Amino acid sequence: MVGDTGDDRLTRVQGGSGHRAVPHTADVRIEAWGANREDCLAEAVLGMVECFADVSRVRPTAVERLRVAGTGDDDLLAALLEEVVYRMEVHGRVPVDVEADAEDDELDVRLAVAELADVEITGAVPKGVSWHELHLGPGPYGWSCSVTIDA
Repeated sequence: MVGDTGDDRLTRVQGGSGHRAVPHTADVRIEAWGANREDCLAEAVLGMVECFADVSRVRPTAVERLRVAGTGDDDLLAALLEEVVYRMEVHGRVPVDVEADAEDDELDVRLAVAELADVEITGAVPKGVSWHELHLGPGPYGWSCSVTIDA
């Protein structure tokens, strides 16, 4: 985001990727960035997970692949995060690492997952993704996104 004075600005200028949570009234707001759209999307997933779980001490037990389609960049971000929330709720698995590649008009995503029961829960597990002020797009230092997660 142009004008940021946080520690992430140098990382963005150098083409790095990352994520952070920012204050929000009732839910969790995530900002993520990457050199390209796919890196930014992967960081958004990791940022969402980091807001409610400490996955630093677990090893993945499986790799899941998914294809995500959207009618635009914002739609793609929402669809990816909603799919991750769905998989946590239904299958009880949480991503500990994420890789994403563009495939035609879709996103090919690989999630290295661990069982939710094996992860230290540190906050409210996400229930969904808000469309309010959701954004994904290119900027002067690569791609960035911001999204509010309903907890």
